[in-house]
Amino acid sequence: MAKRPLGANISHMLKTRGVDVIFGIPGVHNIELYRGIEEAGITHVLPRHEQGAGFMADGYARATGKPGVAYVITGPGLCNIMTAMGQAYSDSVPMLVVSSCLETKDRHIGRGRLHEVRDQEGAAATVCDWSVTAPDAPAAYRLIDKAFAEFSATRARPKHIQVPIDVLGSPADPAPDQPIVPAKPVARPEDVAAAAEWLLGARRPLFIFGGGAAQGFEAARKLVRLTRAATMCTYAGRGIIAPDYPLNYGPCLARGDSAA
Repeated sequence: MAKRPLGANISHMLKTRGVDVIFGIPGVHNIELYRGIEEAGITHVLPRHEQGAGFMADGYARATGKPGVAYVITGPGLCNIMTAMGQAYSDSVPMLVVSSCLETKDRHIGRGRLHEVRDQEGAAATVCDWSVTAPDAPAAYRLIDKAFAEFSATRARPKHIQVPIDVLGSPADPAPDQPIVPAKPVARPEDVAAAAEWLLGARRPLFIFGGGAAQGFEAARKLVRLTRAATMCTYAGRGIIAPDYPLNYGPCLARGDSAA
């Protein structure tokens, strides 16, 4: 297959990894990422501000259970989306932010280039699981697959990958085939049976649900009805148990005095 600019290949790769929608704002720095979006068959949603792109990606991930993906430019584009990244980190929401960064020859030199930031990678690292620079196409592909593997098998939190402008525009071979995606650990049947025995024998069971249980809300509702258990939840866990369930006490706060 003929080589494309790496930016276009990244969009094609994301499509093969199950990405159907990307949120973001194009600019001169990240335009190569946008060259492959339509060709790959991905829907692009254009907000008025990168913070909106981040919260759209967050909401998309919460509603679908799939990672939300956003494209932003160097400097202010990344800074604008960091508020949403921080919220996604706090609530364990899978979000992948792909940004441009200064050309390789200009990084960490302080030449006053357009949108230059002293430590863009480090700034993003304060609000996400990890923030890494991909110096070439193989590194970019590895980091994307690393992000999706972690979304699948570990606690979901936002990741940031930045690629220098010159690298995004350089011809590159297509991404390799998707590796086997690991799955989250599954409890042993004997452990599930033991837990069920304890629950059925409890006189006043109480469940506390967090956002991590959202994809299993149907099983959670059946469980509390079967055990006649009282329930509470975190703010991220609202809606897992139906609001009309008589023993649902709603979101509990970290500090009791904050309810006032």
